[in-house]
Amino acid sequence: MRVYQASPYPSTGGRTLGHTKIDLIPADQRVLSIQDEFRDYFGWSLEDDVRSAYSLLEKIEQKDIKSWSRPRRAQTLASLRRRLVLRESRVAILGAAISVSEVMKILERNTLLIAADGACGVLNNLPESQSERAWSRLVCVVSDADGGDGLRAAVKRSIPIILHAHGDNVESWDSLVQHAQDQRTPPELILTHQTPHSIGGMHNPGGFTDGDRAVCFVRSLGIERDNIILIGTRTDVVGEWSGITDIETKLEKLKWMSKVLQHLGFLV
Repeated sequence: MRVYQASPYPSTGGRTLGHTKIDLIPADQRVLSIQDEFRDYFGWSLEDDVRSAYSLLEKIEQKDIKSWSRPRRAQTLASLRRRLVLRESRVAILGAAISVSEVMKILERNTLLIAADGACGVLNNLPESQSERAWSRLVCVVSDADGGDGLRAAVKRSIPIILHAHGDNVESWDSLVQHAQDQRTPPELILTHQTPHSIGGMHNPGGFTDGDRAVCFVRSLGIERDNIILIGTRTDVVGEWSGITDIETKLEKLKWMSKVLQHLGFLV
């Protein structure tokens, strides 16, 4: 399976291998066309998605934070790949309906963790000794910045954030960026978007909700399907760790999340 491909664009968010710029690309192009279908279904504006993406990119690259520079963000991506892919690690993605018991069970295995937005908040509800153990295994958080206290806890611990821009989350990502830059050690960032455009310094691995985007991200990174475990991923209820949301709309979004995950070979 090809995970990376040479980019024809002079400026990209990829890492450098020799003299060739390479970009993170979706493991399956179908997940990108589902984004367009999803946007049409809800009547959301592509222009708003584009505007948010470029605004986030500009905001981050104007900051005088070394780890947020474009080269360092590419290094962050490469570091995640080394930890998750080259070591052939098993990865559990924590969904919004994650429970303490599910986390305790997964900690019995040699498994790394990736959280969908505020789902990482469950780690603070574990017994203290297990909580620290779980946080040490949390590789990154995939977020559109509305994860509340759980997401902010991850920021304070300098957990890398895969920060996503879409048309109606500008205030959310702006607030999160402010919170992150105020930390003594700001978390490393990788920026994602959901447009069909190539945006240098950002990536579109596919997905629309934090849950399916987390799966698209790790598959795009190169993690094999059999090394990915979904826990706390529900399509019939809005999980405890979902951000502030309209319940009816969220349930509709979860149906689309299911469509993406099933296309990638996951039963949910």
